[in-house]
Amino acid sequence: MNGSILTAARLRELLDYDPETGMFVRKVRTAQRHHAGDRADFLIKSGNQKGYYRVSIDSRRFLAHRLAWLYVHGEWPKQDIDHRDSDRGNNRIANLRDVSNEVNRQNIRGPMSSNRCGLLGVFYHAQTRKWRARIQVKRRGIHLGLFVTPEEAHQAYLVAKRKYHEGCTI
Repeated sequence: MNGSILTAARLRELLDYDPETGMFVRKVRTAQRHHAGDRADFLIKSGNQKGYYRVSIDSRRFLAHRLAWLYVHGEWPKQDIDHRDSDRGNNRIANLRDVSNEVNRQNIRGPMSSNRCGLLGVFYHAQTRKWRARIQVKRRGIHLGLFVTPEEAHQAYLVAKRKYHEGCTI
């Protein structure tokens, strides 16, 4: 969404933002169903934005974490907004940072849905009947080793993640 559509001044005129809770509340009535004092952000419950909060302003939809950045800093974020704790619903300003897409992706804390063991960076290697640890760094896969247990492989992955991923908050 084009950031020039909404200014910080217009946002502050319509909404209050609490940096401690990350919630937006309407200051004025802007539509029949939007009253002053109502919570302005609502949880997205489906699709690829599931878990984020969204706010409607002037017939446009905005992601609440991007609005929080605009409200506090007075300008649209230049890159992606990363939730440090990986909780899409935690829009406290202390939990948000403006980072590159690469750094944002490095802050993933959970395994992909195709991962059967449920541990980040760990896969079963059928040929050796061992657990493989692997990490992605600058679009290149790095093999970290084969391990007897998935927990050992996961520990090796975490060590590498802390070393190679500047966006890592684990």
